[in-house]
Amino acid sequence: MSEVSPVVHEPWPSFERQKMAVSFGMWVFIASEVLFFSGLLLAYTIYRHLDAEAFKIASRETEVFYGGTNTAILLTSSLTMAMAVHASDHGFRRMTIRCLAATVAFGLAFLVMKGFEYHSDLDKGLWPGPGFPLHPATTQLFWAFYWIATGVHAVHLSVGIGIVSTIAVRLKRGTLLVKASTFEGAALYWHLVDTIWIILLPMIYLVGRA
Repeated sequence: MSEVSPVVHEPWPSFERQKMAVSFGMWVFIASEVLFFSGLLLAYTIYRHLDAEAFKIASRETEVFYGGTNTAILLTSSLTMAMAVHASDHGFRRMTIRCLAATVAFGLAFLVMKGFEYHSDLDKGLWPGPGFPLHPATTQLFWAFYWIATGVHAVHLSVGIGIVSTIAVRLKRGTLLVKASTFEGAALYWHLVDTIWIILLPMIYLVGRA
C-alpha cells in the first residue's frame, strides 16, 4: 500500500518548497548545535595540548568495547533511518514504520550499553573529585570532558528517540502521511547525533592507545 498525496501546509505553495523549508530549518538548528559542541571540543583541545600525557593516561581507562559496540549500533541506526526516509519517499508505509522502529530500537540499545559503561566507570571511581584514583590530578579534566560530552550526547539521542518514536506512532495511527516532510528533519537530526558520536569516539577512546 502506498500514499501519493503529501499534505502541503500554509504558507508553502508546494510540497517541494515545504520539504526544503524543513531541511533549511534543521540545518540552521544543526549550525547552532555545532557552535555549542565546538566550544566543548575547543576546551578539550586546549587542555589536552597543555597536558597530553595526563589525557593519555586517563583515556586508557575508558572501555573500548563499549565505545566500539555503541559506534556499530549508531552506524546501523543511521542506515535504518536512511532506509526509512527512502521508503517514505516511495510511499512504502509499512517499510517506513519498520525502519523507524528499528532506528528507535538501536537508539535504546545504545543507551543501555552506555548505562552499563557508566556503571563500570563509577565502580572504578572515575568521577572527578576527592579520591579520584588516577594521577596526575589533571587526568580529572579528561574525565570531566568524558561525562559532560557523553552525557550531552545521550540527552540528544534521547530527544531523537522521542522524535522518531512519535513519527512512527503517528504514521501507524494514520495521523501522518508516509510522504510527510517531517521525515527529512528527523533524519537530519538523527544523523547529527551519529556524527557527534563519531567525533567523540577517537577523542575519548583512542587517545594514547597506539
